[in-house]
Amino acid sequence: MKELEIALDENGNKVVVLPDIIFSNKQNIDWDEVEKYLKRFVGEIVEIVETGDVVYLGKDFPDEYAGSKYTREMKGGRAKAKANAAQGIREMLGIASGKRFRENRKEKHSGSAANGWYYYMTQFAMPVYDNDTKTGNYNIFSGCLVVNCTGKGKMYLYDLVDIKKEASNPLRTNR
Repeated sequence: MKELEIALDENGNKVVVLPDIIFSNKQNIDWDEVEKYLKRFVGEIVEIVETGDVVYLGKDFPDEYAGSKYTREMKGGRAKAKANAAQGIREMLGIASGKRFRENRKEKHSGSAANGWYYYMTQFAMPVYDNDTKTGNYNIFSGCLVVNCTGKGKMYLYDLVDIKKEASNPLRTNR
């Protein structure tokens, strides 16, 4: 697996630069493969630099990421972006910013999110290809990382939602 780079966009915001597109079919993402890919990170702990929050990648994360209602409703380029963001999910969590809190409102999450939900903004960039050749340009995407907080105060990464392509500021690197 190639090493990920953290770059700055034109506004000085951190962006996780994904080295490759590993899930390439926009029309039919194999979410089972994405889930399988994410299972390698279960048990890891990431500190969010901006807040010092410690977030666990728990055993439920891969299934939620690949099988959430949000994921199932995604199509096209955003689905491809979410699938490929799996490569840099730990780094995206590390650079996350803009922490917001919301009380848990759903009974089904009364245990796993007893102390509510936290939302953090993050950015990642995917390489642009011309046929099978990288152009050196990258499309930047923003997204919201959803983190639940248990009754014991432990925080777990839950999902990546609200993915948007940032049309105004493509990234150029020397990769």
